[in-house]
Amino acid sequence: MNSVVYLLASVTNLGCAFLLLRAFAAVRRRLLLWSGLCFAGLAASSLLVFVDLVMLPETDLYLLRLAIGVVAMGLLVYGLILEEP
Repeated sequence: MNSVVYLLASVTNLGCAFLLLRAFAAVRRRLLLWSGLCFAGLAASSLLVFVDLVMLPETDLYLLRLAIGVVAMGLLVYGLILEEP
C-alpha cells in the first residue's frame, strides 16, 4: 500500500509541473516557470522515494532525495524572492 502512495505523490507532482509549465508557455509569467520546475524536482524526489524504499531497499538514496528536494525548493524560493512581478 505504501508503494501506491509513493507513486501517486510522484504522479500528482508531475501533473502539477505539467500544468504549471503549460501555463507558462501560454502566458510567459516567470513565476509559473519557477513553480513548474520546483514541482518537476519534487516529482523526481518523490519517484526516488519509491525507488529507494520499494525497489532498492538495500540502497540508501536519502542524500540524493534530499538534495533534489532542496534544489527544487530553492528554485521556487528564487522565483518568489528575486523575480520581478
